[in-house]
Amino acid sequence: MFIQTEATPNPATLKFLPGKVVMENGTAEFRSEEEALAGSPLAARLFSIPGVTGVYFGYDFITVSKEAQEWQHLKPAILGSIMEHFMSGQPIMSGAGRAEQTDEEDEFFDEGDEAIVATIKELLETRVRPAVAQDGGDITFRGFKDGTVFLNMKGACSGCPSSTATLRHGVQNLLRHFVPEVEAVESV
Repeated sequence: MFIQTEATPNPATLKFLPGKVVMENGTAEFRSEEEALAGSPLAARLFSIPGVTGVYFGYDFITVSKEAQEWQHLKPAILGSIMEHFMSGQPIMSGAGRAEQTDEEDEFFDEGDEAIVATIKELLETRVRPAVAQDGGDITFRGFKDGTVFLNMKGACSGCPSSTATLRHGVQNLLRHFVPEVEAVESV
């Protein structure tokens, strides 16, 4: 098994491409060892490596975030853990964590803004999320209130130094162009 790696705009996060489907549907993010133990054997295995602070699963990639140490020390252990997991035949997600992680039940917006929200979601789905996935992350809609779009940043995007620029200059400008009601974009 050959696992490729790619740098992301976030220096604390590296993208691993195992050449296999990781998450058939949806995505999953783990920010602690406790979350990983409850939801994913692979994430739990990765969190057992000292220095790992976050794990995110996309369709065909895994992003791993680290503390201060250098990637040259962590990368071999991460590659070995991913390879061992795929060779073992264990599932990526455990029974408790199998359901697609979705934030839809936590979305907020006024009933009169349904058409605006539908347009925002379509733009995010077709134009923003594919580009962000290339960098090992994801951006999902959380809410719309008083002209402000609230987004949740995941994976490599979470804590990335350039995420503010991505939101302000990329996502905000795109949404303002197509949806005049959008005045600002905020990360939650």
